[in-house]
Amino acid sequence: MEQQGPPSQLPASSSKFHHPYFTVSEVEYLSEKQRGKLSATQEEKVRQQACGFLEVVGAKIGFPRRTIATAQNLYHRFHLFFPRKDFSYYDATLAALYVSTKMHDTLKKPREILMVSYAVRFPELAAKSKTLGGEVDMDPMTVEHDRQRLLAVERLILETICFNFTSKMPFPYVFKLGRKLGASKVLIKFAWRLTIDCHRTLVPIMYPPNTVALGCLYTSALLLTLETPPPSNPVDDSARHIVSLLKEKADWEQTYMVEAEDLQEIAHLIIDLLIQAAQNTSASTSPRTPSSPSPHPSPRNQHYSSGPPQLPPVPYKADQLIHLKITMRQNEYPPRPPIPLAGSDPSALYSGEDVALLGKNEGTVRFLFGPPGIVGQEV
Repeated sequence: MEQQGPPSQLPASSSKFHHPYFTVSEVEYLSEKQRGKLSATQEEKVRQQACGFLEVVGAKIGFPRRTIATAQNLYHRFHLFFPRKDFSYYDATLAALYVSTKMHDTLKKPREILMVSYAVRFPELAAKSKTLGGEVDMDPMTVEHDRQRLLAVERLILETICFNFTSKMPFPYVFKLGRKLGASKVLIKFAWRLTIDCHRTLVPIMYPPNTVALGCLYTSALLLTLETPPPSNPVDDSARHIVSLLKEKADWEQTYMVEAEDLQEIAHLIIDLLIQAAQNTSASTSPRTPSSPSPHPSPRNQHYSSGPPQLPPVPYKADQLIHLKITMRQNEYPPRPPIPLAGSDPSALYSGEDVALLGKNEGTVRFLFGPPGIVGQEV
């Protein structure tokens, strides 16, 4: 009978902690680490392509907004842990969408998701399809290979969330906080659309949902007061009230458990996204609401090609938005001091080589539902 090797040769045990949110310092460090040779601008371009692809595929399947938004969050989180160069954004986005369907009980089989994605990527093949649902006629070997890739990346995504299927969305808070603040229906509707757009950024994995919702309400109020309407269409009074209230530090911070500096940072990130959309004059229309999917994009082979429509068109000029940012910087509180990066790198236990380890004995791995110092401690 064979004898077991010494303990030093046995697979080591380890623990992986769930990080529900990341600080600004962590996001900057992890993004720079995983983008590789891509510049920050190229990384943002790939991110918007991936989010646009998720929008189109999710809308075509008929997923609710929460499923699409969570898939975008999972995609952002995935590339804080794994290098962009190691994964096509098609594999990463579809795996994120598949995990999101499990989290929100809107489950679809991987093959169903893949077939819709083929129709989006290759519209000329979908146009030639003779099937009732317009299913693209793909090589079965290609479909099976893509399915296996999707399932492999799905496992990695599950590990990045430590199998924690809890997902709280900011959308309900938009209505609750909007009514609490006395916002008009126009302002709340605008804030809802900005909340959809903010999932194209890293805001939802940096701040809890109540902060994201209040940040979108504040940003929508800023944008509504930006315009100079004719006398017959006065500026929404509730927008002025919300801007004057939330731009100052006061008791409302304790009431809503939000810091004014965080709302300012969220507003800048969303306005940066809108500036990018305003400057991208070549982009065609893309989803503005859950019920308005964009046209089919052209097929792409490289994960940093021009890709699907990137951003929704905005009714503001880039100069207006830039001027608004300058005005905000002149009158706002200084940002909170950045929290130093924690002693351990959250992505240190993950690598692109983890795909090759699937199905092999990695030792005992404990997946904990909270960050270090919160779980496994007597607190």
